[in-house]
Amino acid sequence: MIKLVTLLTKRPGMSREAFIEHYETHHKKIGEKYLAGYAVKYQRRYLNVADSAHHAPEELPFDVLMEIWFPDQARMDAAMALIGSEAAQAEIIADEARLFDRDLIRSYVVEEYESEMP
Repeated sequence: MIKLVTLLTKRPGMSREAFIEHYETHHKKIGEKYLAGYAVKYQRRYLNVADSAHHAPEELPFDVLMEIWFPDQARMDAAMALIGSEAAQAEIIADEARLFDRDLIRSYVVEEYESEMP
């Protein structure tokens, strides 16, 4: 299994509520359209500053952690080729401009290790 993690920051002046609303009602559908048949899971985790966290920053470094799981490298490569096509990029970039600060988008392939907890 291969996991792609992307850190996304909402565009300046956009409220958290409007950001989540647009992502969950519109932008995720674009992702689902291009990831269908390639990814096995597509998840978004929206950050909030925890009042009880003593080490929490006052401002978030990003607003959502997007995670996409692929069964193997070949499926990830095929999905990225489709997403990189001219038609897909036109659709994705147009909607990203409404939602994100595109200069701050960061993506990483991650290795996961889990601890078995008693």
